[in-house]
Amino acid sequence: MSKFGFSFSWKRALGISAAKQRFARQTGIPTTQSGIERKVGRSLINILFSFLKK
Repeated sequence: MSKFGFSFSWKRALGISAAKQRFARQTGIPTTQSGIERKVGRSLINILFSFLKK
């Protein structure tokens, strides 16, 4: 069964997606799982390299 190029998202309809995007832009904290993983991984690598440079 195809959707004919139309899909419905209740989160977008209620404005949840836009609120999450605004929050992420204002605070710099990602709201997606992959975004959080990238940010945490980047932080750990920076901490590791800062210890190695000393």
